[in-house]
Amino acid sequence: MGERKHAVVIGGSMAGLLAARVLSDRYERVTLIDRDTFPAKGEQRRGVPQGVHSHALLYSGRRVLDRFFPGFSQDAFAVGAVPGDVGRDSRWFFEGGNLARCDSGLEGLLISRPMLEGLVRERVLAIRNLSALQDCVVESLETSADKKRVTGVRTPKESIAADLVLDATGRGSHAPAWLESLGYSKAEEERVEVAIGYTTRLFRRCEQDLNGDGAVVTPPTPEGRRGGVMLAQEGLRWTVTLIAYFGNYAPLELDGFIEFARTLPARDIYDVISKAEPIGEAHSARFPASVRRRYEKLENFPDGFCVFGDAICSFNPIYGQGMSAAALQAAALDESFQAGFSARDFFRRASKVVDSPWSIAVGSDLRIPETVGPRSKGVDFINWYMAKLHKAAHRDPVASAAFLKVANLVAPPPSVMHPKIALRVLMGNLRG
Repeated sequence: MGERKHAVVIGGSMAGLLAARVLSDRYERVTLIDRDTFPAKGEQRRGVPQGVHSHALLYSGRRVLDRFFPGFSQDAFAVGAVPGDVGRDSRWFFEGGNLARCDSGLEGLLISRPMLEGLVRERVLAIRNLSALQDCVVESLETSADKKRVTGVRTPKESIAADLVLDATGRGSHAPAWLESLGYSKAEEERVEVAIGYTTRLFRRCEQDLNGDGAVVTPPTPEGRRGGVMLAQEGLRWTVTLIAYFGNYAPLELDGFIEFARTLPARDIYDVISKAEPIGEAHSARFPASVRRRYEKLENFPDGFCVFGDAICSFNPIYGQGMSAAALQAAALDESFQAGFSARDFFRRASKVVDSPWSIAVGSDLRIPETVGPRSKGVDFINWYMAKLHKAAHRDPVASAAFLKVANLVAPPPSVMHPKIALRVLMGNLRG
């Protein structure tokens, strides 16, 4: 690795903040560079337009945040985050019915993206050996004469030397172009075209809504291609995001938004928002494709450089995996440093982290006939089995808990095919 005097992290979103936290334990100084000026805690940041939409911090992500920032969950609850067991206090609608309630042991943390990111940023910026350059753009990498080592970054004002440069700038990362300009091969890229469109509105939340439940998840089906998510937030609010594949997206205007909710497979969201007070304006977004860059397969990679977070893999956002996957990558980065660190070692570890959420998102997306991506008999079988699992889980809390552990990235997808679970799936479907 050479010296560990100075590390530069490009990108101050969740992934960059978490990477900076890890590096602060390994380097004398860490500089966090972001193109935005950071807003006050809880306010929307210009560089994260998707921040206004519904976000989920899965149990796996919460566990990592509590590890790197002791007492983090308590800080979140103090500003109004909503607690709850994801199996007992949420409504998951699959295959025509809600999954059976269960005490899953997966304690959720429902909070808006701006508030969550603000809490993390507050902790990171308080680290004594970390400084932030705001409203600053990195134009290029600085390298050694033989281009085998990245030695820093260049901004419009100066060149900043570093022993490690980590790119956490998301799916718009310039790392592929930078590497190609230095004579390195581009990472193999996998794409799954989904053409997702989603619209989000906020509504006033009453304690009696949903009999106190904090979340509704109604994923799109191959037949209807429409779904929705409703999550309790701080400030007695609901955030409601309505989703569609390949056109016919939810409108911005209120009456059309509510009417769209009425067409979903379950009525829970419609029943609440048709009576609730709307707050503010609607926001819409489009997501064309999930993208995974296979940096772990590159034979040559410059020393002193690393890629992280969505710059490695950007998932379909409807599955709520992005922030938790970034947190798990931060844990993998920490483990890589414990083993001596190299970018190649980290990429191998990150690939294992990404495998689970990628297979969940891609497998589910491929149920939609128009989705463009590699299909196989294996994917078809898994989707068939998952449909049977969800039907059995309508009445079986053990099957329900098995699925929720996978969805929260605390158990690998093959765990739902364990013989004990498979037998319950078989018996559940034989009973009708």
